[in-house]
Amino acid sequence: MVPVERRWEIEESVFIEAAPEQVYAAVADVRSMGRWSPECRAVRGVPPGPVAAGARFLGFNRKGAFVWFTSCRVTDAEPGEAFAFRVSAFGLPVALWGYRFTAEADGARVTEHWQDLRTGRRGALAALLGRIFTGTRPDRRHLANRAGMRATLGRLKQTLEGREGRLP
Repeated sequence: MVPVERRWEIEESVFIEAAPEQVYAAVADVRSMGRWSPECRAVRGVPPGPVAAGARFLGFNRKGAFVWFTSCRVTDAEPGEAFAFRVSAFGLPVALWGYRFTAEADGARVTEHWQDLRTGRRGALAALLGRIFTGTRPDRRHLANRAGMRATLGRLKQTLEGREGRLP
């Protein structure tokens, strides 16, 4: 296998024909994330609707045969501008996931970003557990996440533009 340099941060963006506030409301309703994400299957611990900074929730994820859960805390919740949350698993820091919303003519540019927080001794343990549960090597996690971001943003776009169930 060809060596890949580990990336600690990545981002992807897409234009959506919807107001930034509408896109924010969809993303900040974390219980809906299972509709868009190829890895997240469900979110529990919060009521439906946009959540505020400080809110905590559990994410239930699946890749292949493995299912695991993560603990998440919302760190940024600015309607129409930004939404982000920190993820931990087994009490270990894993990642920061977030979204930025920028108004453009006839819609919004949505940028999803990810930062790997698995550094130091505790991070090495989190990276090992991540590889066991996801089957993805730490130096390839950014590649898997980039593909996941593209799928998530594409599904979000289809939903908000009223194209669910139709080919793009």
